[in-house]
Amino acid sequence: MIIDGKAIAAAIREEAKAKAESLKARGIIPSLSVILVGDDPASQIYVRNKGRACDSAGIVSNIIRMPADTSQRALMEQITALNGDATVSGILVQLPLPAHLDEAMALELIDPRKDVDGLHPMNAGYMALGMPGIVSCTPKGCIELLKRSGIKIAGANAVVVGRSNIVGKPMAMLLLKEHATMTICHSRTADLGQITRQADILVVAAGRQALITEGMVKPGAAVLDVGTNRGQDGKLRGDVDFEGVSRVAGWITPVPRGVGPMTIAMLLMNTLEAAGSQGV
Repeated sequence: MIIDGKAIAAAIREEAKAKAESLKARGIIPSLSVILVGDDPASQIYVRNKGRACDSAGIVSNIIRMPADTSQRALMEQITALNGDATVSGILVQLPLPAHLDEAMALELIDPRKDVDGLHPMNAGYMALGMPGIVSCTPKGCIELLKRSGIKIAGANAVVVGRSNIVGKPMAMLLLKEHATMTICHSRTADLGQITRQADILVVAAGRQALITEGMVKPGAAVLDVGTNRGQDGKLRGDVDFEGVSRVAGWITPVPRGVGPMTIAMLLMNTLEAAGSQGV
C-alpha cells in the first residue's frame, strides 16, 4: 500500500481550518511569524508554501525577510521582539541560516510556548520525558501517517535510520512513547541491513539517496521515507529505493507526496495548539 501523504495532509488541513475557526470564535487569532534570512532558493519556496498553507487554514502569516548579511545581534533582537508580541502565536526561524549565524543560539532564544518547530531544548526535553510540549513537525507527521494508515505501533519493532535533532532523535522518542521497541541506526552502524530487516516500522532520514534497498527490508514492513535528495535530473528522490522496496514492503511513502506534505500540516496544528495554550 502506498501511503498518500498529500491526501492525509489535506484532511489534516481541513481539521486545522475548523480548529482555527473555533479559536477565532473564542476571540483567539492564531498567527505565525517566519523569519527568513538570506535568499536561499529552497528556503524561499518552503516559506512561501508555509505562508499559503497558513492562509488557507485561517492562520495569519507574517514573513519577516532579513538580508543574508544580517548580524547575530539583529537576528536575536528580531526574535526577542516576536517573543514579546502578544499577537504572535508561533515563531519559526527558517533553516538553514547563513553560515556566519549561530542556529542553536537563535532557536534557544525563541519562547518555548511559541516554538512551533519544536526545536527548542525545553520542548525536546519535554518530549524525551513524555511531558506535554510542542513536538517537532516531521516526526509528528510520521506518527500521524502510521496511525491514519492503520499501522499498529505498540509492540512493533521500529528502526530509525538517522540521528539528527530535527528528525531522527525525536522520531525515536515518539515511537517509544507509542510503545514500539526502538533501535536507532546511523553512519557508524555496522551491517545496517541486518538491523533494518528486523523492522516492522522503518523510518529513514539519513540524507543519502537510495540508501535502503529491497534486500534490507522485512516483507510486509511499513517504510516511511523522510529523505529529500535532488537527483542529477533535478527530480526529488528519497533515501529509499522506492521501486525495489515497494515490492516487499506492506506500506511505503513515496517521495514526493509522502512525508513532506505532513510537515507543513503539523506546523499548522502546532501553531493552533500554541495559540490555544497562550490564549492569543
